[in-house]
Amino acid sequence: MPLRVRSILPAMTEATAQPAGSLLLSVAHLTAHYRTEDETVAAVRDVSLELHSGEVLAIVGESGAGKSTVAHAILGLLPGSASVTDGEVVYRGRRLLELTSEELRTVRGAEIAMIFQDALAALTPTLRIGEQLAELFQAHRQMGQREAAAEAVRVLSGIFPDGDRIADAFPFQLSGGMAQRVMVALATALEPDVVIADEPTANLDPGVRMEMLQRLEGLRDEHGVGILLITHDFGVVARLADRVAVMYAGEIVETADVRTVFRSPKHPYTFGLLQSLPSIHSAERLVMMPGNPPELSALPPECPFLPRCRKAISQCRIEPAPRLLQLEATAAGHLVACYNPMAIALRD
Repeated sequence: MPLRVRSILPAMTEATAQPAGSLLLSVAHLTAHYRTEDETVAAVRDVSLELHSGEVLAIVGESGAGKSTVAHAILGLLPGSASVTDGEVVYRGRRLLELTSEELRTVRGAEIAMIFQDALAALTPTLRIGEQLAELFQAHRQMGQREAAAEAVRVLSGIFPDGDRIADAFPFQLSGGMAQRVMVALATALEPDVVIADEPTANLDPGVRMEMLQRLEGLRDEHGVGILLITHDFGVVARLADRVAVMYAGEIVETADVRTVFRSPKHPYTFGLLQSLPSIHSAERLVMMPGNPPELSALPPECPFLPRCRKAISQCRIEPAPRLLQLEATAAGHLVACYNPMAIALRD
């Protein structure tokens, strides 16, 4: 009998089946390294993806898989110890990795914006919220100080009932949920084409979490914004995503539309993630995935998932790591990096 996902996930909406619009962002063969005193670690290896207008592309995987590194590399926000060593990022025909720092500043916020995972840490602690928001309008819309301050209050008033009070507050005076709302205001104030949302619902109470999801849905459905969603929360993926890219050990190991991923994942890692989801409707024990992600500084030439894989065959042990390819039995656009993909479905 086929295994079933013991899921508490909300039903996937019809929005997930809508066709994508024009191509906004293309990442091709992206590779990024972090340097330490002793070694250089490949945090992201040969990652390729595309994001279209009015589409949500979710990147999922365990902590340390390289999801946030991809997001930061797109906007040139990697720390000084990191660098992109290969690949390209193209936004509306512009190669972002070739832009100067000054040229890239004109793109950040105005055309591609980011909602950071830790909102309080992302805000400047010594500036009032209104001042930080006003800087966007001064830098990108050439507004005067008074006009920019008024525009900041207007934007905040669209999210908070007391926008003027929030504009006058410092970050330490905000709760986590309020800071996350401010991050949304900062990310959407200039109506960008692309929003990168890095764990936008992490550590939020249910009410604020629902509000966050509704705002992201509004950006996609009403304004045609392309959203690159980075998350551990499969409930968020089921509700928002149109397509899913699963990352493991710095690489994408499976990508498909969201319905296909939930119903018929082919990579054993994706299958294991979905199989381990808890449910309040079942008394069955969770099927836990054995082992831990590998050390990125000591990756084997074989498939990095090999030590944890219950489907491994002899080819997995003697051949180089498999490439991300279209399988004959899968739908168009369903790519998998596996020599022995899953043959059964999780859901009907």
